[in-house]
Amino acid sequence: MFDLKIINSVIDQLEEERGIPREKTLEAIESSLATAYKKEYGKRGQIVRAKFDIASGKTEFYQVKIVVDESMIKMEEEEEETTESEEATTDERVRFNSEHHILIEDAVKMKKDAKLDDELVFPLEEKEDFGRIAAQTAKQIIMQKIREAEKVSVLDEFGQRQGEIVNGTVQRIERGNIFVDFGRATGLLSYDEQIKGEHYKQGERIRAYLSSVEESPKGVFLRLSRAHPKFIEKLFEIETPELSAKTVEIKAVAREAGSRSKIAIFSNDEHIDPVGSLVGQRGVRVSTVMSELGGEKIDVIEWSEDPKQFIEDSLSPAAVLNVEINEEDKKAIVEVAEDQQSLAIGKGGQNVRLAAKLTGWKIDIKSADKPEEEKEEESTEAPKEEVVEEKKDLPAEATAVEGELSDNK
Repeated sequence: MFDLKIINSVIDQLEEERGIPREKTLEAIESSLATAYKKEYGKRGQIVRAKFDIASGKTEFYQVKIVVDESMIKMEEEEEETTESEEATTDERVRFNSEHHILIEDAVKMKKDAKLDDELVFPLEEKEDFGRIAAQTAKQIIMQKIREAEKVSVLDEFGQRQGEIVNGTVQRIERGNIFVDFGRATGLLSYDEQIKGEHYKQGERIRAYLSSVEESPKGVFLRLSRAHPKFIEKLFEIETPELSAKTVEIKAVAREAGSRSKIAIFSNDEHIDPVGSLVGQRGVRVSTVMSELGGEKIDVIEWSEDPKQFIEDSLSPAAVLNVEINEEDKKAIVEVAEDQQSLAIGKGGQNVRLAAKLTGWKIDIKSADKPEEEKEEESTEAPKEEVVEEKKDLPAEATAVEGELSDNK
């Protein structure tokens, strides 16, 4: 029925190229043969198993029966006496099927140590005409089982790489969504997860953060992102040995993909400068990451346990004069020189907004050089460019709403 050379060749190829263990493929073959045999010659309720010898090509078929007693099954005469109302109560016994079950008293006659729920195996006769239809059925099920085994293999492979950077080739682009080919699986880089301003062509190489691995009827599907805060972390890990060695660690990331990011870094070794580790000599490390992100600006600041110091550093490159904090409301009022106010706020409020996301504090910017009357007047009417629709009561100098760094976890 089978060409053994071809079968062995396929099994070896699946193991070497697709990582499917030889045993899994043989299981698929045996399962398919048993299914084909049952379809051709089996009876209702019958459990059929096959043993395939890959060396000789010979197949042996067996019938399996489960050992039961009267407390586990309903005999045919019992069913006739049972009323509908009684059936609807608590009787969970199954109907006895002589092709599927064997009573314990009969089982011990064949096997002295037989116990309930044991499986007794009975050989089935060989069928010389186990031919074309059965072979075709077996072939179809073999392919199905191989696909299932391959899916498991791919899930294992990419499941271990979830949360890492992966490299693929742009397969196609549909409605702004990029489909990426990884050979054994396809990834989706949706429009929302792309960096604004970037454009890719079919066949082009692309790097992205593997955010999740999903199983679908068509195979394994990979969710990708280039906008995720973790993407920037992983890029720095590639460039910074101190991060891989855990000598320094990234405490927080606030990111507006394609525009600007702020990274809080901490050193576990007092002799190592955390900011210098990420920036690199002459800025080579941070420049490499910025190039991968299409020129996205990156502010690297030192993380501090002192919230005042952390908030002050987070507003870099602006110089801060004073920070007052309200622990209960987790709100900070930051005082800056008048000529530093626009720098602290940033274009469209971006700098203070990222600082708020990075620190987890609500931040108000105040100018130190203006009279109190002017400060109060400005705090009631925000400039148009600083107004955030969801927060109508923000002060004039731009209030940044506390950001949750859920995407960074």
